[in-house]
Amino acid sequence: MADITIEFPDGKKKQFDAEATTKDVAQSIAISLAKKAVAGKLDGKLIDLNAPLKHDGKIEIVTKDSKDGLAVLRQSVALLTKVALKESFPSIQFGEEVGDENGFYVDTDKEDGQVSVDSLPAIADKVQAFINQKLAIKHVRLSKADALKKLEGTSYEAKLVEDSDEAEFPFYEIDGVQVLASGVSFANTGDIKFFRLLSVAGAYFEGKSSNPMLQRIYGTAFYKQTDLDADLQARQEAREHDHRVIGNDLDLFFVDPKVGAGLPYWMPNGATIRRTIERYIIDKEVADGYKHVYTPVLANLDLYKTSGHWAHYREDMFPPMDMGDGEMLELRPMNCPSHIQIYNHHIRSYRELPLRIAELGMMHRYEKSGALSGLQRVREMTLNDGHTFVALDQVQDEFKKILTLIMDVYKDFNINDYSFRLSYRDPENTEKYFDDDEMWNRSQTMLKGAMDDLGLDYYEAEGEAAFYGPKLDIQTKTALGNDETMSTIQLDFMLPDRFDLKYVGADGEDHRPVMIHRGIVGTMERFIAYLTEIYKGAFPTWLAPKQVKIIPVSDNKHGKYAESLSKQLMAAGVRAEVDHRGEKMNYLIRDAQTHKIPYTLVVGDQEMADKAVSVRKYGEQNSESMSADDFEKEILKDIANYSNN
Repeated sequence: MADITIEFPDGKKKQFDAEATTKDVAQSIAISLAKKAVAGKLDGKLIDLNAPLKHDGKIEIVTKDSKDGLAVLRQSVALLTKVALKESFPSIQFGEEVGDENGFYVDTDKEDGQVSVDSLPAIADKVQAFINQKLAIKHVRLSKADALKKLEGTSYEAKLVEDSDEAEFPFYEIDGVQVLASGVSFANTGDIKFFRLLSVAGAYFEGKSSNPMLQRIYGTAFYKQTDLDADLQARQEAREHDHRVIGNDLDLFFVDPKVGAGLPYWMPNGATIRRTIERYIIDKEVADGYKHVYTPVLANLDLYKTSGHWAHYREDMFPPMDMGDGEMLELRPMNCPSHIQIYNHHIRSYRELPLRIAELGMMHRYEKSGALSGLQRVREMTLNDGHTFVALDQVQDEFKKILTLIMDVYKDFNINDYSFRLSYRDPENTEKYFDDDEMWNRSQTMLKGAMDDLGLDYYEAEGEAAFYGPKLDIQTKTALGNDETMSTIQLDFMLPDRFDLKYVGADGEDHRPVMIHRGIVGTMERFIAYLTEIYKGAFPTWLAPKQVKIIPVSDNKHGKYAESLSKQLMAAGVRAEVDHRGEKMNYLIRDAQTHKIPYTLVVGDQEMADKAVSVRKYGEQNSESMSADDFEKEILKDIANYSNN
């Protein structure tokens, strides 16, 4: 049998027998390397540790301490999970299964009811039994025709094979059960150490909303118990901050795929938070010289062809609607063309500049189902949007004014951990970015100059600009320490030119304005998701949907006094309500704390006689007695200073 030539990462080459495996190659280098090896990479493609190499190529030994090594472990546990499910539910069907840096999942479908979270412990016990038995995992590769024959009657997996360009497909056999796999696996179940099945959730087959909803089983695995424990702790921390979980617990919003994936419904509590933020933002902007407007969510497609959105942003836009008379209407993906129409509706003078136009503008994005996530990725969103039209010599002053407003807003929301990113175009990418070197060079220079004038630290990122201009992105830290773009300020010389914007200068001649796009807090959806996670649902008093819960010791004796207090506070603008349920006092107080209400007031005989209240703040164990009037003053002060005591 002919030899094969294997090239190592350092460029050295060595000949091996054609039946040699990755494990053989690893042993030829060092016994210690062979012990750590879990798979190989031949010409960049993962292969099983004991699979014959068969042809010449560049090899990489995949070890336990690598990213790929962790994926192999998780893929192996995913396969064991499939076998355990098949033994438990013989008629079960499988969709995709994936093992990667985030853990693993297995998609399933059962006609008699989906796998529930209550079934996971029993499934995990079966997986652990396979591990304890140290069973061989037999690897078989079938041609496409043979794979389809074997998968006959399994619609999801058969479709995955049918749609694939691969010539061969791996099937792994464990305990006499053979299952299709999407990646490589260990050779023995005993090599698996520490795993955990985590949760179940619905997931569309292949991530397409037009496909059936399957049940996705999530899990994770590690080579060390300490790593698994740390991961589970991190997941618990993430769950405690997850705005989707908190949103459900506090009844803020919901998304129902039956009536529209990516289209959140705001419940009264969530709507109260949103309304408070919207009123705050509008008042801030009006005080800063902005003219607030309302513009339609639909516009003629030609508007977005002129703006360039149709050419550069089409994949993120919904299909146009044919009105039957030659008119094509489009759900707007951006508000800027609408605000340009406001500017263009009148002849403008230099005396009007800077002209600041703002709107809480609803937009729509054509997001794939698999990308949707709570309030963070949605198909309909409301942007805190604004556009300023300025003369060229006003750019830097207006830029500073906008940035000052943004930082002032951050202070009120107690957002302190943020950084500045100047986002430039990639000059090589003429498809994504408007092709005008002079415009890009000029606007990028002006943006950088403005930041230098302000003396603020920033970093530069090529390829992060919008298609029509560079921007300053303000990056905030999320509750889990990730960077997220919260606010933007963007210079734009392109759209004023495309829409032929003009103003009459002091010389009586027409001049071209510069357009500055800016978003203070981004979309309402993402901003509220961010705040929910930062606050862990414990919103500061001024934002809390329910600011005061009043609990009468006896509803019969003290209920009317509690109601009078509620009316007094509501008349002063405080969101207060009385708990008339008549449950045990400790339960009602604990319930108010669970729902993270800033102030809980308990009223009984003494409070009613003294026109007083017993005040307990969220997160505190002790109560304080004070007069009802003093409490009203205290909470109004708390609200007025945005809870920044």
